[in-house]
Amino acid sequence: MNRDTDSIWQILGQVKDPEIPVVSVVEMGLIRGVGLDGETIIITMAPTFAGCPALQVMQSEIADRLRKGGVQEVRVQITLSPPGSTDWITPPARQKLKDFGLSPPPRHSGRIDFALSMAVACPYCSSENTSLKNDFGPTLCQAIYVCNHCQQLFEFFKPL
Repeated sequence: MNRDTDSIWQILGQVKDPEIPVVSVVEMGLIRGVGLDGETIIITMAPTFAGCPALQVMQSEIADRLRKGGVQEVRVQITLSPPGSTDWITPPARQKLKDFGLSPPPRHSGRIDFALSMAVACPYCSSENTSLKNDFGPTLCQAIYVCNHCQQLFEFFKPL
C-alpha cells in the first residue's frame, strides 16, 4: 500500500485550495490522513475554519481527481479533532502565500492569543509597520491590512 499511498498523496498535492489557488490542500496542511477501508480510499481533512465555504468544493475536487487517477471508491471525511491549525501550513506554502500577496500567519503552537498580538508583515516590502483595516477579507480566514511603509493593501491569513 505504500506505493499506492504515495501516488494518492501525489494526486492530492495537485488539488489547489479554491480560495488560494497557488497552494495545494496538502501544502495547506488540510489533509490529515490517507487510509483504506476495504476497497475504499479514505481521505481525512481538517479544515482551518469549520465554516469554510470552500470545504465542499475541496472534497469534490479531491474525489474527482482521485477517480480520474484510477481510484474506484473514495470517501473524503472531515475531522474537527484535532482542530485544524495554520501551524500545519508548510514552509514552501508560506512562501507561496507571500509571493501571492497574502501575508502568511505566524506559527503559534496553540497560543493564538500570542499570534494575534504579533505584528503582521507586509508581503510586498516585509515591513511590520502595518495596520488592520478590516477584520474580514474576501474569505473568513483573511483580514485586510495596509502597509504604512509602501502604502499597499494586502490580505493576512488569520492564525488558527
